[in-house]
Amino acid sequence: MKQITAPPIPELPARFPFVLTVLFSVLRILGLLLLVYVGLILLVAVRQRSLIYQPALVSTAALADFAAERRMQPWTNAAGLRIGWQRAHERQPAAGAVLVMHGNAGTAVGREYLADPLQKALPLDVFILEYPGYADRPGKPSQTAFLAAAEEAASLLVGQKTLYLIGESLGSGPTAHLAGRLGERVTGVMFFVPFNRLTAVASLHYPWLPVGWLLQDRFPVDEWLEKHPGPVGFVIAGADQVIPPALGRALHDGFGGKKRLWEIPGAGHEDALVQTLEWWREVGQFWGMANSAIR
Repeated sequence: MKQITAPPIPELPARFPFVLTVLFSVLRILGLLLLVYVGLILLVAVRQRSLIYQPALVSTAALADFAAERRMQPWTNAAGLRIGWQRAHERQPAAGAVLVMHGNAGTAVGREYLADPLQKALPLDVFILEYPGYADRPGKPSQTAFLAAAEEAASLLVGQKTLYLIGESLGSGPTAHLAGRLGERVTGVMFFVPFNRLTAVASLHYPWLPVGWLLQDRFPVDEWLEKHPGPVGFVIAGADQVIPPALGRALHDGFGGKKRLWEIPGAGHEDALVQTLEWWREVGQFWGMANSAIR
């Protein structure tokens, strides 16, 4: 009987153990990087609202001093809780009221740079909403809290002859929400450095994050605004590093109603917020105010 011998086992190349070592090292590094990435996602998920909302916390006494310097009075709800600040126009009765919703930082009482030129040009009473969790107002900021505060504020202005809305930066969210919800009750709207939706802003600032899945407060400004039937103005800063101008243009382009775009070349995010009396008179005409009312 013929003896069968097994074929010889081929020898592994001398470099094979080295290749395995390198491969395992690469996989280990990739695993560590994945853990770090997942950790960053979890960290941002937990702290995302602290990245979006940056309230200035100010004592009640300090707010009273600031308000007195700016000739502003407390604006309270039915329960007596101060929800913002108001300043009546020197000419009474005024031609209407304007509700201002400020951006993600600072306080309502610090928005005199909007109120001062506006009231010098247009005979409007000014109401500036303070958000929950800002200044000394109780609560925590969120999309839900912002929208609820805006709806309450609008309900307190039901008796006004005409109502105008101004939204600044993140305030574009509650402004668009009210504009769409209240319809013809809102005579005119003005957005300063707006965005079309917060997910677009977050994607540009954090392109390495799955913001579409991660973001809790999305502020779909474009969807809310499309229901508004009145004139809407848009002020865009051409060199805005906070809200890129393309997002404001997208909001303007997507709105199908009467609209006007003011784009300021070379302006930064905050530069576009301060406008002249002549500009506000132009806004009054755009909103359809009578020439006799514009100063």
